[in-house]
Amino acid sequence: MNVVIGQIVARQSYRLCFRTSNKYLLVPVTSRCPDLTSRNFCDKVEARRLPQLMEFPPIVWPSLINFIKNWMFANFIIRPYFDREFRLAEFVEASKHAVQVVSESLQNSEFKALDELVEKDALCTLKSAISRLSVSQRQLLGINKEDIFYAFPYQVGVIFDDSEKRWVEITMCYHVLRGLKQMKDSGDLPPITLGGQPEFQDKIFILNYRFIREYTKDVEDSWWINIVNHFQPQNFRQ
Repeated sequence: MNVVIGQIVARQSYRLCFRTSNKYLLVPVTSRCPDLTSRNFCDKVEARRLPQLMEFPPIVWPSLINFIKNWMFANFIIRPYFDREFRLAEFVEASKHAVQVVSESLQNSEFKALDELVEKDALCTLKSAISRLSVSQRQLLGINKEDIFYAFPYQVGVIFDDSEKRWVEITMCYHVLRGLKQMKDSGDLPPITLGGQPEFQDKIFILNYRFIREYTKDVEDSWWINIVNHFQPQNFRQ
């Protein structure tokens, strides 16, 4: 699997690497029914819902202010001073490959394959969260990049510290419709208003991934992940 993502992301001029960083707390991944009479119903509902995997403020929509800042950071700071080959649009496309590899590995509990893709403490948090998911919930984790119908960088930032180290951090958001690739292949495209259609609501997922890379002078580094969050938007409306 490491070889696969290395080949895929290398073609996009981006790859991921291992790093130890901040620790993240878990959010509860199950809920309890108030009484036995409603327990069976609650269990069935929870089985087809996917809770957040990490404690991270859920991002669903872009910000106009951030859009302007992101464009300025990418074109006036990162490219001229950090990486002349950097293109934000290319990064977004390359990141979809990483999402597919990471999500499928999580679905199958293949954590070893993520040792050089996801930051160590974040991976420990993900292991604990996934261990509490039901089998049905785990099956909701795997994402085909062709099912991503909307992706945007929510925030691009540059980090400095007192020792003159510097990093670029990019928080991504992906909107996913499970089965979209099959729909496209069969010519049966979903409606524009799919978010309001009941038959599609259980198939829509939001993913938040945060990528970071060190750009300190004379340091060879590449992109790695320290936030992985999958959730269903209808969980926040109830």
